[in-house]
Amino acid sequence: MRAAAATQFLLNLNPNLKKTNSVYCFTMSASNQDSFFEQPRLVTKKILAKPQSEGVGAVVRRSIGRPEVKYFDPFLMLDEFTVSPPAGFPDHPHRGFETVTYMLQGAFTHQDFAGHEGTIRTGDVQWMTAGRGIIHSEMPAGEGTQRGLQLWINLSSENKMIEPRYQELPDEDIPRAEKDGVEVKVIAGEAMGIHSPVYTRTPTLYLDSSLKPHTQFHQNIPESWNAFVYIIEGEGVFGCHDSPATTAHHLLILGPGDGLSVWNMSSSKLLRFILVGGQPLNEPVVQHGPFVMNTQVEIDKTVEDYFYCKNGFEMARFWRSQ
Repeated sequence: MRAAAATQFLLNLNPNLKKTNSVYCFTMSASNQDSFFEQPRLVTKKILAKPQSEGVGAVVRRSIGRPEVKYFDPFLMLDEFTVSPPAGFPDHPHRGFETVTYMLQGAFTHQDFAGHEGTIRTGDVQWMTAGRGIIHSEMPAGEGTQRGLQLWINLSSENKMIEPRYQELPDEDIPRAEKDGVEVKVIAGEAMGIHSPVYTRTPTLYLDSSLKPHTQFHQNIPESWNAFVYIIEGEGVFGCHDSPATTAHHLLILGPGDGLSVWNMSSSKLLRFILVGGQPLNEPVVQHGPFVMNTQVEIDKTVEDYFYCKNGFEMARFWRSQ
């Protein structure tokens, strides 16, 4: 009763106080710009991504795909990876989803059993649809530390067994929008009237946003989508102007709403983060390592296909990366 009485006191004191996802946030006029949306998306969960070993000698900070956030429909995994030669991710398979690799520093070379090979460098993106099956390697292409993000996006049941494909965008071909100290790289989706050329089978928004000190950013997100933020650099205030600032390497799960507001209140430091949203598939998810299907029967069939090099894995019999 005391909590309810306190809440009512606050509401009587200021009728502009709005309750959203059990968090109270002052909503003001659009001219004030502290509230840009009818229902702002607020942070419902905050997770610090801690380093762990992955691949061969690589280190990743995993935020989605761990016990706290096992699956966030349609997102299966998010890793911030740090790799120095000879460490890396040697030959391994995938089926049933897409991988999005975004290089923050250095370069990675990709090879697969279909003969596709390429190197993505700082700022480049590779959007790979594994579909019915791919075996590939991802290894550092230079000395020193190579750093990036890899996101796994689930595919719907009707798309899980499509042929593999790639979309590779060099940094200079990724569209950008810039205004009032805010720069946004539009990797997928739309921001500030700028659209990405990337085709997403699972409808997806992927923005790399940089805010100079004392700036703010407001981004529409379809209300039916799930969305999250991962902070790359600096610290910022997300969702509600009165929220505490959050620092780098944190994942922020956003609640429902029509958009996200962000503030960089630092006097000297840049804030950089990715904002990712996606349309939920609302389908069963059964995962066995790098294979993601809808049923255990399909997983068993995938393991059999991989072991016997058939039904999409035929070329695995004789292929090894160089």
